[in-house]
Amino acid sequence: MKLFLDATVLFTAAHNPRGKAALLVELAAQGYWTLHSSSYSVEEARRNLQREFPDALEQFQRIGTTLSLTEHHPDYRFPSGLARKDQPIFQAAMACRADYLLTGDLKDFGSFMNVRERTFGVCILTVADFLAGIGG
Repeated sequence: MKLFLDATVLFTAAHNPRGKAALLVELAAQGYWTLHSSSYSVEEARRNLQREFPDALEQFQRIGTTLSLTEHHPDYRFPSGLARKDQPIFQAAMACRADYLLTGDLKDFGSFMNVRERTFGVCILTVADFLAGIGG
């Protein structure tokens, strides 16, 4: 199973090592799934950590070693109405053929959550919803 992590998930996993996002990373290391992201997402998370939680950058670097990076393809489709800033995120998730795009960005991704028919088969969820679903 391929999980694409956006910047919000990477940021959270780095600054909250006991949280659900960090658990995703731990479970990936145990072979439950593979983690994917893009340099666009990684750079956004790094910038935000540098500004808000610079002590978390070491943990962020460790997380980076667990990721396969896939770049977006500008010609790939994206859901109608998706914010321009999030289109490269979705396109990178499509490029790596992610099963799930995990995000904490409810404002921009909220209307696309768990609606695969609107997101070309990629299921967009929060980390909490993803983890709840695999346990249920």
